[in-house]
Amino acid sequence: MPTTPPADLELIRGDIPRGRFRAVLFDFDGTLSLIREGWPQVMIPMMVEILRQTPTRETAEELHAKVEEFVMRLNGRQTIYQMIQLAEEVQRRGGQPRDPLEYKHEYHARLMRRIEHRIEALSKGQAVPSDWTVPGSHELLEQLCRRGAVLYLASGTDLKFVRHEAELLGLTRFFEERIYGALDDYWNFSKKLVIERMIREAGVSGPELLGFGDGFVEIEEIKRVGGVAIAVASDEARRQGVNEWKRRRLIQAGADAVIPDYRHAAELVSWLWAESPN
Repeated sequence: MPTTPPADLELIRGDIPRGRFRAVLFDFDGTLSLIREGWPQVMIPMMVEILRQTPTRETAEELHAKVEEFVMRLNGRQTIYQMIQLAEEVQRRGGQPRDPLEYKHEYHARLMRRIEHRIEALSKGQAVPSDWTVPGSHELLEQLCRRGAVLYLASGTDLKFVRHEAELLGLTRFFEERIYGALDDYWNFSKKLVIERMIREAGVSGPELLGFGDGFVEIEEIKRVGGVAIAVASDEARRQGVNEWKRRRLIQAGADAVIPDYRHAAELVSWLWAESPN
């Protein structure tokens, strides 16, 4: 049995239960997909802009710090929850908030202006899936499938976009129909509900459940049911190394281990499955 983890894996909890995994949950943006890389640079300035229209006396810098805190704290939940928080912040400052769904649609329109060329390039074959996935993603998913793991994908991004972008990135075949995303009736979707569905459908419990994510929410929910949570502290812009801000936040959320990406996918999965070296 391998006694040491891969070189690029930071072990936070030394007694990770290995070798029993049967179902694996993945977040999407930042964990597998990089199509939406840079989304905070769209969402946070938009919210600051909206909050500056209220009677608040806060500076742009003060508002930016407050917005960044709640945006990243809610990262992993459906986008609508960040917009609900925005509406509450507007009201708290004496402004008249719009419907959170309106804020969500405005954000997505702005985000699409940033990423539409990426989607177009993938659609036309001018870019390949590996250009816009976390390094090693396809190899990791292949390794997991070879070991019979059932894979689930759950994203806070709207389901129609997740399905389309997963298809463009060549990821659908690994998850088949087990792709879940945000809904307009947002109370009918959460990562907690997806995990409960995994437990029910795959008949797994505790250390049979493995999760990969770069958001606070999925780490917390995986740990809540006794699963093993691998934090993906991906540096989405540079495509290498650890994003230290993500790392700190995900450790706070309860991550068992931290990795930057999946460049050592075969070694990682072999270690997680507690396989003996040849």
